[in-house]
Amino acid sequence: MNAIGIIPARFASTRFPGKPLVDIQGKTMIRRVYEQAMQSKALTAVVVATDDERIYKEVESFRGKVVMTAAHHKNGTERCVEALEKSTQNQWDVVVNIQGDEPFIHPEQIDKVVACFKNDSVQIATLARLLAEEKELNNPSTIKVVRKANGEALYFSRSAIPFYRDAKGEEWVKKHPYLKHIGIYAFRAEVIKKVVKLAPSALELAESLEQLRWMENGYPIFVDITDKEAISIDTPEDLQKIR
Repeated sequence: MNAIGIIPARFASTRFPGKPLVDIQGKTMIRRVYEQAMQSKALTAVVVATDDERIYKEVESFRGKVVMTAAHHKNGTERCVEALEKSTQNQWDVVVNIQGDEPFIHPEQIDKVVACFKNDSVQIATLARLLAEEKELNNPSTIKVVRKANGEALYFSRSAIPFYRDAKGEEWVKKHPYLKHIGIYAFRAEVIKKVVKLAPSALELAESLEQLRWMENGYPIFVDITDKEAISIDTPEDLQKIR
């Protein structure tokens, strides 16, 4: 199975401009993400997809693979597809969208999400972990997911799902195995090329969660369980915390 990891990275982040180039203990964020991804045993190749010359030159400086993509992309999935189309040296089976703001991503998580495609029925895969604290459960920035018995996602939400009717809110995480979504996605190559053409859906617009667009249009998402956390840096305050 040929799997490529693509790291979308743009400079003009609304909440944190220039985020990929911030210094984290002597290395830029994008370099740390790239080096972590390169440790994956499941990936044949890793490439950064950017629309900014500064990020492009930074990746070149540490001899990473990088492609320049258009500035008009609305999300990382669109940027991944353009990078995939430019990576023609291999016939890719699986494409992994690796978040460019997770400098400590675990290579084992990448391996785990790629391994989901040993099942021929899997079209899209992602990860989740058990959620242990009430403050996470009630944080709209923490995405929750519920699964079918076969591991496919039933729904993703910023709200606490399911609603546990017969217990107080502070008791919910003790009563039910709530799942926090870990934002890494892997697709069969032919599937990512299709979902990127879909129009925004009603549920996606309500929750501001792109994966709901795919599900509404009939693309199931398999959710495997990991015991490892993912630390994303969305704001300057997040950066100060990890420092």
